[in-house]
Amino acid sequence: MSELNLPILDLSLLDQGPEAAARFRDDLRTATRDVGFFYLTGTGISPELEARLLQAAKDFFALPEAEKLAIENVTSPHFRGYTRVGGELTQGRVDWREQIDIGPERDAITDPDGPGYNRLVGPNLWPPAQPELREVVTEWHDRLTEISRTLLRAWALSLGAEEEYFDRHFGDPQTLIKIVRYPGKDDPTPQQGVGAHKDSGVLTLLWVEPGKGGLQVQRDGEWVDAPPVPGAFVVNIGELLEYATQGYLTATNHRVISPRYPDERISVPFFFNPALDAVLPIIDLPTELAADARGVSQDPTNPIHATYGENALKSRLRAHPDVAERWHPDLLAARAAS
Repeated sequence: MSELNLPILDLSLLDQGPEAAARFRDDLRTATRDVGFFYLTGTGISPELEARLLQAAKDFFALPEAEKLAIENVTSPHFRGYTRVGGELTQGRVDWREQIDIGPERDAITDPDGPGYNRLVGPNLWPPAQPELREVVTEWHDRLTEISRTLLRAWALSLGAEEEYFDRHFGDPQTLIKIVRYPGKDDPTPQQGVGAHKDSGVLTLLWVEPGKGGLQVQRDGEWVDAPPVPGAFVVNIGELLEYATQGYLTATNHRVISPRYPDERISVPFFFNPALDAVLPIIDLPTELAADARGVSQDPTNPIHATYGENALKSRLRAHPDVAERWHPDLLAARAAS
């Protein structure tokens, strides 16, 4: 463990020979079993690309309010586009942030008899005044997809599975990029930038504006700070990977505390998840690992589903009740009745 409260892993070890690669896989397994979070260096992401992403984010949030609201997520049945400050909930409480949500660019599915999670499929909403946002986000998406696939192959081997295990069971990945701005608050007590939660999918790579703290991870019942490390992502696993390993790996609660006014904070989480209709089979762990599987966390108010789309839909309906009420009252009614 480092004094930063989270382990630091170097992805480039996978290219430095069998012994270094094996050491990385062992460290990866240990970090995500014991903590569920780690810093990832050695990804090959250039400072120039990071700078372009940060500038694009700042330019977007500096747009006139009317231009941002023109692509507000309440206009999208697919939960895409801009969310104003206070427009998202975690654990029923308001998150103090604004953001734009960007998923795979696809046509909407119009089959009324299909599963509810099909409604998450559809086009993005892009600000017409800022074409460079789409360009840098597309490049960011492609690079982080490569990193995510590399990580998942290393995880598979570390868990005694075939290297291509996740490739075979993922299908066409359902990714999500959130570009988030946390405005400063001048309240005397810390405010909820985003409330305590576990991610609902498989893998998250978080990029944070250099020098901007606020992220906290729950360890042994205590909240510890996870400040940004130059050139590193903060990586965590989600509930679906906990499910697939029957609790051998751990999805961990985390939250963000708002910065103090006049400061602000930009962060860009990238969520790499299976196709909406994908079911991750339970991994047949080696005997020595299976003995340490703790079972899947049981929360009756937040069930973990085997089908990724059910997890994703659950999260979106809860986080954006205004979008759900406008476009999906039937899904809300069905859930209330179940």
